[in-house]
Amino acid sequence: MIIKPGNLQGIYDITLAPNTDHRGYFTRLYDVNIMMAHGLHRNWVQENRSFSKQKGTIRGLHFQHEPHAETKLIWVSKGSILDVFVDVRQDSPTFGCYESRVLTEENFAMVYISPGFAHGFCTLSDNCEVVYKVDNVYSPAHEGGILWKDASLQIPWPVDQPIMSAKDQVLPTLDTLKRRD
Repeated sequence: MIIKPGNLQGIYDITLAPNTDHRGYFTRLYDVNIMMAHGLHRNWVQENRSFSKQKGTIRGLHFQHEPHAETKLIWVSKGSILDVFVDVRQDSPTFGCYESRVLTEENFAMVYISPGFAHGFCTLSDNCEVVYKVDNVYSPAHEGGILWKDASLQIPWPVDQPIMSAKDQVLPTLDTLKRRD
């Protein structure tokens, strides 16, 4: 497992190290000792699976307000996605900045996202399966989100007319979030 900090404080890129042979491969998805050595071990309380049938599906950008803010550990078990995370920590010097990663079942890449980031993704292939661990229990009363096409973020999504939930299509803008808190 190779762990490197991202450009935004609280984001870590994790590359798994599969052992391959003529049968296929074996890889460790989580190692408590390695994560503890990097200060990234969490008490994961939920593991979630998201399946999207069609390429061009966007889910997000979602986050949880305190006291239910959550750390996420994201990986793709099938297909490929553009994974996006936006800093929504109002006291952060990178508030409103985003990063993205392409995660695929072939590149063995994971992303560790600390609390205070809105998260979403766009499927780059049909039949995508995204699995992620979280370290806090989901609370509907504490959910938040940012509109995927918020002009202030200028995220270069790979699709203009995404497949989305009705709820995600009407999330507020980052400016609205600033005024709320």
